[in-house]
Amino acid sequence: MSVAEARAFVQGEEAVKPVLSRNPAELPPELPRGSELPADHDPLADGILMLHQKEWLEDRSDLKIAEKGRRTGITYAEALDDTIIAASARGEGGDNVFYIGDTKDKGREFIGYVAHFARIVAKELTEIEEFMFEDEQADGSKKFISAYRVRFASGFRVEALSSNPANIRGLQGIVVIDEAAYHRDVRNVVDAVNALLIWGGKVRIISTHNGVLNPFNELIREARAGKSPFVVHHIPFQAAVDNGLYRRVCLTRNWTYTPEAEAKWERLIRGSYGAREAAMKQELDAIPADAEGAALTRVVIERVKDAAVPVVRLHLPDSFKGLDKDVREAVIRDFCRQKLQPILAGLDKQRAHCFGQDFARSGDVSAFKAYEIGQDTVRRCCLVLELRNVPYEAQRDILFYVGDRLPRLSGGALDATGNGGYLAEVAAQRWGECIVEVKLSAEWYRENSPRYIEAFGDQTVTVAADEDVIRDHQALQYVGGIIKVPDDHRHKGEDGLDRHGDTAIAGILAWFASLQMTIGYGYEPAGQGQRSDSRGTHDRAERSIDPELRGALW
Repeated sequence: MSVAEARAFVQGEEAVKPVLSRNPAELPPELPRGSELPADHDPLADGILMLHQKEWLEDRSDLKIAEKGRRTGITYAEALDDTIIAASARGEGGDNVFYIGDTKDKGREFIGYVAHFARIVAKELTEIEEFMFEDEQADGSKKFISAYRVRFASGFRVEALSSNPANIRGLQGIVVIDEAAYHRDVRNVVDAVNALLIWGGKVRIISTHNGVLNPFNELIREARAGKSPFVVHHIPFQAAVDNGLYRRVCLTRNWTYTPEAEAKWERLIRGSYGAREAAMKQELDAIPADAEGAALTRVVIERVKDAAVPVVRLHLPDSFKGLDKDVREAVIRDFCRQKLQPILAGLDKQRAHCFGQDFARSGDVSAFKAYEIGQDTVRRCCLVLELRNVPYEAQRDILFYVGDRLPRLSGGALDATGNGGYLAEVAAQRWGECIVEVKLSAEWYRENSPRYIEAFGDQTVTVAADEDVIRDHQALQYVGGIIKVPDDHRHKGEDGLDRHGDTAIAGILAWFASLQMTIGYGYEPAGQGQRSDSRGTHDRAERSIDPELRGALW
């Protein structure tokens, strides 16, 4: 059966015939049939595969990782995919599959799934063979590993090895490493199987976590930081529950489903951990134990500080809102020309620039951070701008003033959560496709914060040598395994006012914008003297601002 035909099954399309079939054979009763699946259990029947399982099946990446909670069904889905692949002809994507579990029982369970799916999906009644896998050690000696195998009429096979083979480089095909975080040396295993890519092999790594310092977690951090090509699927227990896990349990166990029974079942599972909250989060929520606390130390932050980075702050009094519109515009225009124009005029016009903005209207700081992207790919901070108690339209005008003057503007990412949506929207209207409107969420932080944190270790980013900026970055913490500023975190700035890690969030957004690979166009912005404002009218001559008013505003 081909991979394409399998996708038709998953998508509910008309079933097709397998490539070939074998003579019937009974499964040995002493071996598990995929955790004792009912004999007529069809994984491709309506309502069986959950959303996260389908997403795993549909991802055809050469390298992929499942960061999962316990018993969320990814090994089941992988066994289905591997059955289809092994049953396919070579020209239709067929290949050998090698499953490496952390225990012998895992291998038996996996091969039981494969045998069951071979009969139901590929229409092949296969035998499970127990054999001794000959493994050559580093010193040239031989070691025999207990293994299980299912052969298909296509000529391919699925083998489940009971422990890590030393000579894994000798395998060719698709390698599945299950519960990788619990293998003796997962890093060496991953390094070895990467050689399979040369001849078209693929690698699937599936595991719950086993501590924040485990190589499995390090591999995920590297993948999210863009240092390796692995695609990461985050599958916590709650996502599986939301996708119908309990309904599948009921179907398998012949239980009657009710919402009340589901809630009781989930409470029982979580309650079984007792006071071991860290263990529960690791086992169920895919949060590595000890993944709490500060994400960056002050020492690491100060290693990349740059005293040349200008930090400009504007704090407007409430009375500003009561000024006439023309006066408000003149005040903001004067601020931009006095405080920002000299900085912007000095930027390197040969370098691409990008920015990020974490929006706030009152209470917190509305933080803007711009990067110059060097030839050496270092993102050098070239401006930090903080706005406090600045009205929406004034923030818009300041943003337009700065953005229009950033040389070779290649990207911008703005916090579009809540009221920030207005500023993000008008920025996208002004600068087009290079602007990303970001809804800050746990998933967004999960994917993007690690990249920013890794940049500090690599020294591929700089920050302003400013006490408030440094302390903002110290506010980044692991919250439920996600790097962000805790919602309830507040610290006092040098001005005595509350901060919420605002410039750190702007930094993550700017770093994200720098990775979007927007095409840069060779053009110069409109002349400084005759620039259009947000209403499309020509900029008026600079007004004379009352010195006392100016002093009261900045």
